Amino acid sequence: MQLDKKPKILFDSDKIAERVMKLGEEITKDYDGNDIVVISLLRGSFVFAADLVRSIQIPVNIDFMTTSSYGHDEVSSGIVNIITDIRTNIEDKHVLIVDDIMDSGYTMSKVVEYISKKEPKSIKVCVMLDKPSRRKANITPDYVGFTIPDVFIVGYGLNYGDYYRNIPYIFIFDD
Repeated sequence: MQLDKKPKILFDSDKIAERVMKLGEEITKDYDGNDIVVISLLRGSFVFAADLVRSIQIPVNIDFMTTSSYGHDEVSSGIVNIITDIRTNIEDKHVLIVDDIMDSGYTMSKVVEYISKKEPKSIKVCVMLDKPSRRKANITPDYVGFTIPDVFIVGYGLNYGDYYRNIPYIFIFDD
């Protein structure tokens, strides 16, 4: 798939790496003395989650959950489906849900509600990108890489169609 629009870099790979390291330090400090279960929401968060867990300096169990609300569109449909559930027993454990972006909040709200039924000790949310101007659900992430305006972003795990998750920086399309 060729880009038909010109990319404009918002966050280069160095800036992303620096911010992810700071998030890891903050999470390590907040959970000091405890281990955590990190639940990465696939597919968008896999790059961020991999970098993040390597920067967390306490015991981490990682699991994955697949959700769907976007399809190939640039905005959420508002309907959230859980495609693949976690395999880890999280009862009485600290849980950190990791996603690439929070905009409407529908996906994360549904995931938090679903995960809470598994009776973890605590649930916190970490997102690489937060787009609060688009929030529709009553949810705020506990850890945020970057806050961004209402723009469609691509790269570092975020897709355009089925492609560009492998780009090591985050960009927008400059028309």
